[in-house]
Amino acid sequence: MPRSLKVVLSLVLLAVLAGWTLRHENLVAPNPTTPPTINPIPPVEPARSLLAPLGSAPDWKKLEAYQHTIRRQDFEVLMTETFTTGNAWKSFITLTDEEALIVTDPVKPDSVFRLAFAQPGKEATPTRHWRPGDLLPAAPEGKPLSGLKIAIDPGHIGGAWAQMEERWFSVEGGPPVCEGDLTLKVAQLLKPRLESLGASVSLVRSTNEPLTPLRPADLLSEAPSEGDPRKLAERLFYRTAEIRARAELVNLTLKPDLVLCLHFNAEPWGNANAPTLVERSHFHLLLNGGYTDEEVALEDQRFELLRKLLQRTHEEEARIGIEVAAAFYSATGLPPYHYKAEALNARTVQGNPFLWARNLLANRLYDCPVIYLEPYVMNSRTDYARIQAGDYEGVREIEGRPSPSIFREYADALATGLASHYRKIRPRP
Repeated sequence: MPRSLKVVLSLVLLAVLAGWTLRHENLVAPNPTTPPTINPIPPVEPARSLLAPLGSAPDWKKLEAYQHTIRRQDFEVLMTETFTTGNAWKSFITLTDEEALIVTDPVKPDSVFRLAFAQPGKEATPTRHWRPGDLLPAAPEGKPLSGLKIAIDPGHIGGAWAQMEERWFSVEGGPPVCEGDLTLKVAQLLKPRLESLGASVSLVRSTNEPLTPLRPADLLSEAPSEGDPRKLAERLFYRTAEIRARAELVNLTLKPDLVLCLHFNAEPWGNANAPTLVERSHFHLLLNGGYTDEEVALEDQRFELLRKLLQRTHEEEARIGIEVAAAFYSATGLPPYHYKAEALNARTVQGNPFLWARNLLANRLYDCPVIYLEPYVMNSRTDYARIQAGDYEGVREIEGRPSPSIFREYADALATGLASHYRKIRPRP
C-alpha cells in the first residue's frame, strides 16, 4: 500500500472513531454541543474498508454501466473543481490517458476498478433513470413541466421530533418554530403549483412522522463509544437512518427526474427556550459536490461520488439552480450566503454567489439531480415574524413592510424558477 494512502486512511480512521462523520448535515447547528474529550488514538492499519455511518459496502460492478461515457479531461475537471475540496482523491484514483484506476478496497492491493474514458466525440450516454430537461419531448403551451417527475422532500421531521432534531425554538414561550413543520407546509403549497405546470409530483413525506422504522434505541450499538451514546444514537436516527430511508423510497419507488429538498436556514440561536434573534437573512442552493479528503477515503462515499459524477447530475443541477436562484432573488431580494474562505466542505459553482457544491447525505444518496434549498433565516427578526404570521393570501404589513406569506413566497419562487428553466431547455413544439 502506498505510504500516502496509509496516511490518508489513518487520518480517516481517526475521524470515524472520533465521531466526526456525525456532524450536522445542514449548514448550521443552531444548538451546538461541546465536543467530548477524546483520548488520542495512534494511527493504525485499517482491518477493513471504511464506511460512513450506517453505510453499506458498495457494488463496484455497477459502475460498469459508465464505461466510455466521459472523457478524461471532463472527469478530471469535475473531480478537482466541483466534487472534491482537497487532493486525497489522487491516492485512490490514478488517471491515465485511457482510464481511471479506482481503489475499491485499500487493504487489498489488487482491488482496483478500471473505468475506461471515452474518446472525444464518442461518449456513450450514461445509464440513469432520470431524464435531463433537453431530452424531454416538447411541452404543451403553458405546461413547461409536462411529463416531468418531481419528488418534494420536506426537510427534517418536525412535530414531536423537532426538539430532538435541534430544529426547534420558542421565543418567550410563544408558538415554537419547527423547521420540519415549515418545510411540510411549503411542500403542500408547492405540489399543486407544480402540477398546474404539468409535473407529476410526489411528496417524500406527507406527515410529521419518520419514514425509517428504526428508533434511537435501535441504534445504540451503532453509536461511537465516545460521548453520550443516547445523544449520538438520536443523531444517527434523524440525520442518517431517516435520510437513508427516504433515499430508498426515492431511488426504488418514486424514481423521479428531480428531487427538491426544502429547508429553512438559521443562524446559531443558543438556548432554544431563549433564542437569539438576528437582523440578517440570506439564501443559497446546495448541489452535490465538495467532498472532503476524509469523505473521499470512505469506500461508500467514494463510490457515491463517482456515481453522481458519471451520471452527470452536476450539469443538470447547475442549470436548474441558476434559474431557481434568479427567481428567488427576484421574489425575495435575499442576499447570498457565503461560506468562509477557510471552509473545507464547500465549493462555489460557476461563480454564481447563490450556488454551492456540498456533500450532504440527501444530495449524495438520491439517484437523480437534487436541488437543496436553504432560503431565509428562521431566527432573523423579520423571517421569524413572517413565520409567526402563518400562511395567508395577499400581503400583510410585517415588521413595517408589506409582505406575502413566507410559505407562498417560497413555493411561488421555486415554481417560477423551475418553469423558467424548462421553458428554456425543452425543445419547441
